Amino acid sequence: MQPTGKSMRFFEIILDSVADGVFTVDREWKITSFNKAAERITRVRAEDAIGRRCSEIFHADICESSCALRQTMETGQELIDVPARILDSQGRAVPISLSTAALRDADGTLLGAVETFRDLSALEQLRREIKSQYTFEDIVGKSNVFQRIFALLPDIAESDTTVLIEGASGSGKELLARAVHNLSHRRNKAFVAVNCGALPVNLFESELFGYAQGAFTDARRDKPGRLALAEGGTIFFDEVDELPPATQVKLLRVLQEREYEPLGAVKSVHADLRVVAATNRSLAELVSSGRFRDDLYFRLAVVRLSIPPLKERRQDIPLLVEHFVQRFNAKRGKSIAGVTPAVMELLMRHDFPGNVRELENLIEYGFVLCHNRLIDIQHLPEHVQPDSQRTTLSPMKGRSGLRLAEADAIRAALLQTKGHVEKTARDLGISRTTLWRKMKQYGVNAREYRKI
Repeated sequence: MQPTGKSMRFFEIILDSVADGVFTVDREWKITSFNKAAERITRVRAEDAIGRRCSEIFHADICESSCALRQTMETGQELIDVPARILDSQGRAVPISLSTAALRDADGTLLGAVETFRDLSALEQLRREIKSQYTFEDIVGKSNVFQRIFALLPDIAESDTTVLIEGASGSGKELLARAVHNLSHRRNKAFVAVNCGALPVNLFESELFGYAQGAFTDARRDKPGRLALAEGGTIFFDEVDELPPATQVKLLRVLQEREYEPLGAVKSVHADLRVVAATNRSLAELVSSGRFRDDLYFRLAVVRLSIPPLKERRQDIPLLVEHFVQRFNAKRGKSIAGVTPAVMELLMRHDFPGNVRELENLIEYGFVLCHNRLIDIQHLPEHVQPDSQRTTLSPMKGRSGLRLAEADAIRAALLQTKGHVEKTARDLGISRTTLWRKMKQYGVNAREYRKI
């Protein structure tokens, strides 16, 4: 039975009342209907869209490589909430979430396909605004300690005072030093990093201060040191606790007198630079034990910034995961959406002896193995997988995939509510009694999530 003009008009009214964009295509990819929301989102009138191929209207980033409509028409499978970007008629990029389904007649013959799509511009803008509160340069953090650092950084950077950054290895000390430099009036000059633990003691001073021609046998010409390379900018001493005692004296002179002498030189050189230092040890303890000069320590620690280890600021982990996922998507040309709730729970519990650097390496490892939209536990190195997870993943003895997914959903919800059972039950859409029963069934303890 063919639809009448009256029924078609009724159908159009329904489509035009829908907030999401909706359009249909025939088997040649030509648009056969285009609702009001589709006009609004694309800024293309229906009469200009109908009859044209959908790729000519949307210019989506998935049109060539992984067209959702093509996949649906070829396989018959529906696609739901696929992320994409389109270009509207004015060339503005619009983030969308789309779903597709095949259209068939009563005999099952393929007629074409329908796509619904939702404009995510407002959501993405809100996401950016929220995220901007927790990022500074490439530093990511929402913990109280980082909010305090973010608040202090502009004032610290504006001055030329010496800064000492304390924190465990891999916690992001150099990123913080670069942020101080990039916010300062020296931002257009060099940022020179010196790893005090990597330079041999016998070469340290020539590398740092440079040397004059004839200073030693092989010195056939003047060679500028790291201090000269940082002139007008910032020099960053990483692992400053490894400075040789003789060099500590000379660095103190740089800080006090703003001058130094290259090896073999007969006159001093003026130093116009800022000094930022970092250490993963307690310089105060080294001073007490006589292994670091107290006068140099007080000169370096005019402003002290301390970065706690990642295990003491676990609320930063989800933000960091999102940050690294976005970075590796851009770097590797992938479109991974994130990590599964099970992976997030594992990361929230991990102690991270390697701090942020270790987390970054785990996500990069996941990018190598993951060919789906979400990084799952089997995409992580074995040393971070709990024994129970390894046995569960394959072959899932005694536990079906459905039960595992249900348990993971409960854990993820508890993680979001910090172990609040009533809120968790409400978020999952089940009663508190049902949640308690399922938690007991899967061995999930709400108290453990209150500690995270």
